[in-house]
Amino acid sequence: MSGRQHRETEIARRIRAKGLAAGRTSAQIADEIHEACTGQFGTSRIKAHRLAYGIALADVIEQVRALFERDSKASPGIGETLLSAYESGLKRPGPEYLHYLCAVYRVEPGALGYDSPCICGHGHKTPGGPGAEAKDRAANQAIDRELLIQPMETDPEDEEDENILRRTLLNSLQADANLADLEGPVLGACEGIRRRMDETLVSATVSAAMLDQWEEATISFGRQYTTTAPLRLLCDVLLELSAVRTAMARRQPIDLQERLCRMAAQLSGLSGMIMINLGDHRLARSFFRTGRTAADETGDRALRAWIAARESLVPLYFGDAREALSLAKKSRDMAGSTPCAAQAMAPVVEARALAMMSNGESKKEIVDQAKRALARARNAFAHMRPEDQEDVAFGYTEKQLYFYQGDVLTKLGQTIEAEVVLDQALEKYEDHILDQTLIRLDQAQCRLIDDDAEEAVAIATRALNMVGDEYLTDLILRPGLQLEKLILARDPSVPGLDKLSAALRRPRQPELKGGGG
Repeated sequence: MSGRQHRETEIARRIRAKGLAAGRTSAQIADEIHEACTGQFGTSRIKAHRLAYGIALADVIEQVRALFERDSKASPGIGETLLSAYESGLKRPGPEYLHYLCAVYRVEPGALGYDSPCICGHGHKTPGGPGAEAKDRAANQAIDRELLIQPMETDPEDEEDENILRRTLLNSLQADANLADLEGPVLGACEGIRRRMDETLVSATVSAAMLDQWEEATISFGRQYTTTAPLRLLCDVLLELSAVRTAMARRQPIDLQERLCRMAAQLSGLSGMIMINLGDHRLARSFFRTGRTAADETGDRALRAWIAARESLVPLYFGDAREALSLAKKSRDMAGSTPCAAQAMAPVVEARALAMMSNGESKKEIVDQAKRALARARNAFAHMRPEDQEDVAFGYTEKQLYFYQGDVLTKLGQTIEAEVVLDQALEKYEDHILDQTLIRLDQAQCRLIDDDAEEAVAIATRALNMVGDEYLTDLILRPGLQLEKLILARDPSVPGLDKLSAALRRPRQPELKGGGG
C-alpha cells in the first residue's frame, strides 16, 4: 500500500470508529468518509462504502460471488482489479454487477455514485422485521430470472437500415452500383447504425456474449480492405456492427464486455477508413468518433492509438495538415511505449503533415523534422509483431511504409531520394490499385519538380489510364487535379496536357477495390 493510500485508510478508519460509536449507519459513515477524503485523495463514493465497512477488496469480491451462488448463477468474472477500476473511476460497473454491489452495501446506485436506476427496480435497503431479508432475496431471484429469459428485441430502425444495406449489397454483387447508391437511403442507413451504436455505448455500457465467429469476421474484413469493393465491404461491415450493437443492448456476461467493445471499435474504425476512400469525410469522422468511444471502454492503449492514427488521415486527405499533425501526435502519445501499429503509423502521418505544411519548400527545419519522424516510424515498424506487419487494415505493412516515405520526400522536394523509395514501393504492390496510382502520381510530381513537365504529364496520364473509370474516387482525383494545376502554372502548353485533363474528368463510380492509407 502506498503512503497516500495508507493515509486515506487511516482517516477512513478513524471516521468509521467514531461513527460506529455514535450509532451511525454504514451509509452515513460512507458519506462522511467521502466528504473528508474526496478532496485530498479523490475517494469515490463506491470506495467510501467499502471503507465504511472496514473491509478489503477481496471481501467485497467474495460477497458478490456468494450472492451469485445464492441466486444459482455461474461464478462471476469480477476480481480485485476490476473492482479497483470501479473505485478509481476508470471503469463503470455494468447493470448486473451494479445490482450486486448495491446488494452488498445495501444502498441504491446513487449512493455509490451512479445515476442510473438498478435493474431490479426495487430498493436494496433491507427493511426491518422477521423474514424481510428472505423476501428481498426471493424478489431478487424472480427479477433476475425474468431478465435472463427476456428475448432479445430487434430495433425496427435497425431492421429498416439493415434491409437497405442488404439491397445495396445485392446490387453491388450484381455490379450495377453507382454513385447514387451512396446518397439518400444508403447514407441514411450508414448514419443510423452508427448513431444507434453511439447511443448504446453512451447510455448503456453493457457487456455482451460475443460469438467467436464475429471476431473472425472482423479480422477477415480487415484482410478484404485492399481486395474488396468498398461499397460492398461497407455493407458487410455495417451489418456486422449492427449485430454487435443489438447484442450490446441487453445484459451480457461482464467478462466478455471488452471483446465486444473491441469489435465495435475495429468495425467503426474500418467503416471510417472505407468512408475516406468513398470521399465522405463527415461520415468518416463520425465513425472514428464512435470507434473512440468503444475503444475507450477497452482500456487498450494500442487500439485507442490505432483509431486516432486512422482518424488523422481524414484531415490529411481533406486539406487540414495542422489538425492531422495534432491527431497524429495524440495517437503517438496514446501508444506510449506499447509496440503497435500506431507507433509506426502516427509518425508517418506527422511527416506527411509537415511536408504538406512546407508548401513544397525544402526548409531545412521542416525537412529535418519530417525525416526524424520517418526514422521513428521505421524503428517502430522493426519492433512490431510479425502479424501486425502483414495486416494492412489493423496493422501497418512494409509497402505502406515505403509508399508514405516516398510521398513525404516528394512533397519536401527531395526528388532523388523520393524516386528510389517510390520505385521500391511500387515493386511491393501487386493488387492495391489505389496506392499504385497514388505512387505513380508522386513519381510524376518528382519529374515536375525536376523541370520535366512533359514526362510528368506522360507518367500521370498513364497512371490514370491504367485504372478503370470506377476507380476514380476523390482519393485519386484530388492529387491528380492538384498536379494538373501545378503543371498549368508551370507551362500550360505542355504536350499531352489535354489527354491528362481528359483522363481526370472521366465518369466516376465508387465500385473500387482497396483503399488509400
